[in-house]
Amino acid sequence: MNTIAIIPARYASTRFPGKPLIDIAGKSMIQRVYERASQAKSIQTVVVATDDRRIADHVQSFEGQFIMTSESHSSGTDRCAEAASHFLDADIIVNIQGDEPFIKPEQIDLLTSCFQNDSVSIATLVKKVEDAEELFNANIPKVTVTKDMKALYFSRSTIPYLRGAEQSLWFDKHVYFKHIGIYGFRRDILKKLTTLPISPLEKAESLEQLRWLEHGYQIQTAETQFQSHGIDVPEDVEKVIRLFRDSL
Repeated sequence: MNTIAIIPARYASTRFPGKPLIDIAGKSMIQRVYERASQAKSIQTVVVATDDRRIADHVQSFEGQFIMTSESHSSGTDRCAEAASHFLDADIIVNIQGDEPFIKPEQIDLLTSCFQNDSVSIATLVKKVEDAEELFNANIPKVTVTKDMKALYFSRSTIPYLRGAEQSLWFDKHVYFKHIGIYGFRRDILKKLTTLPISPLEKAESLEQLRWLEHGYQIQTAETQFQSHGIDVPEDVEKVIRLFRDSL
């Protein structure tokens, strides 16, 4: 099974322009993501998909591989799909967020292990919610799953709703999962997903994966024990450095 990791990277971020090129303790963010992805045992090729020559030149400077993609893509999935079209021998495509410089290679390997089951066409990771603050944070998407860990629904709201129980007790009465935003796709499915129109649920929650569920696609999840720490705004940089100082 030939598996490639694609890291979509835009320069023109609204909240943090130039984010892939920011310095994190001596290395750019995109280089740290690239190096972490390269350490995953299940990945044969790592490539950055970008629409900006500055990012491409930087990736080339550390001898990384890149693909120039269209400026018109509205999502990382679309950018990932265009880049994947250059690798016709790839069976599985892993879409890795370009703003998580300390992603664990083990998380990538866990995700790709889902595809040992031939019935799995899309996979992602989930993690148990650790405290009530996370549980009621609308910026942290929650996931409900079936007994065999297929996603039922993703929401910014706290799901499921525990009827008849005080909210202060929800965390103690039920196991909640949050979404970790790394995806894997079989090649043919990724191509199909890019043709789907935006769905009402996706529009309501601003969560792209709801488009796939609403059109009838199944999403397999696997539970990771590692916390994900993305960088969304400049203030996040120092926070992440403090958290991972020992691994720098």
